Amino acid sequence: MKNCAEVVIIGGGVVGLSIAYHLGEMGYGDVVVLEKDHIGFGSTGKCAGGIRQQFSTELNIKLSMESVKFFENFEKITGISADFHQNGYLLLAINENEFNCLRKNLELQHKLGLKVYLLSSKEIKEIIPHLAIEDVFGATYCPTDGFADPSSVIQGFASCARRYGVKIYEETKAVGIEFIQEGRIKKIHTTRGDIETPKLVNAAGPYAGEVGNMMGLYIPVHPLRRHIFFTEPYDMAESKFPMVIDFHTGFWFRKEGSGFIFGMRNPKEKEGFDTSVDWDFLTDTLAYVAIQRFPPFADLGIQNAWAGLHADTPDFQAILGEVPGMEGVYLACGFSGHGFMHSPAVGKVMAQLISCLLYTSPSPRDLSTSR
Repeated sequence: MKNCAEVVIIGGGVVGLSIAYHLGEMGYGDVVVLEKDHIGFGSTGKCAGGIRQQFSTELNIKLSMESVKFFENFEKITGISADFHQNGYLLLAINENEFNCLRKNLELQHKLGLKVYLLSSKEIKEIIPHLAIEDVFGATYCPTDGFADPSSVIQGFASCARRYGVKIYEETKAVGIEFIQEGRIKKIHTTRGDIETPKLVNAAGPYAGEVGNMMGLYIPVHPLRRHIFFTEPYDMAESKFPMVIDFHTGFWFRKEGSGFIFGMRNPKEKEGFDTSVDWDFLTDTLAYVAIQRFPPFADLGIQNAWAGLHADTPDFQAILGEVPGMEGVYLACGFSGHGFMHSPAVGKVMAQLISCLLYTSPSPRDLSTSR
């Protein structure tokens, strides 16, 4: 393993590898990625691959729109297909307050140039005839939303990063972080040796808080388990089945291969790193909600299931940028389930931030006056 690098990224998930790729693309080949397991084995490899542009804030909408452009050209850029299907997202409102929120969001989305549509009950049924919508107040639909294959995206970013000279060390865990005077990063201690660097990026997903602890830094990232259940095959006439989200319950589902994948947040879930499957949650709560929303689920068995971790923050917004008082330390974490869909844009933004500082090499005082 190298004993020094210009930039070290902790975390070999989609965000860390996107940052590495974009740094390499900008000419920074002296970049190292540290991954404690194998790339994509964490939250990225266990996510649903959803790519949504229907957000309520301008920043998240822009991050999504920029990322969608990248995903649309992913194979041209990386040489690997992302298996990106723009089947759309259908968001359901169950009461007037939720519907007014969707309408307000739609106004902002239209202002930013995103094509989103309000749908009537008839139009919803035309998209998904068997969807139960008796309690649905209204819905929005964005046809350019969709989903991609997390494994393919990981491999695309990683292969391009390597071609640019980025070193990716798997099964290499960061176990300590050393500073020099004035809060400047000096060295990363790993299970395979030490590596000196002036720039560190914490892109450790649900483990970002643990990395922060090595620096004496509290990062409000809370790991919470999320499930995905995969059904038996189901024949249907719909050629472009969208991702459906019921924002009242948090239940979501979409077509995956010959069956469906679905899930829902568990309000009783406790913070932690447990990724075992909670079958009681399925039988006691989730199955009932799923059948109520899409009755064909009643006749489908569960073929497979897995659980991964969300890296949630108190406001469910990502933490991005340089840490005040810690020169050369950057955070790209706390995506609260949106890391995969925002990874292309976030990787580009973080690389631009890091490379700008590398180009100018300003002092801490210069940085504080230029922000």
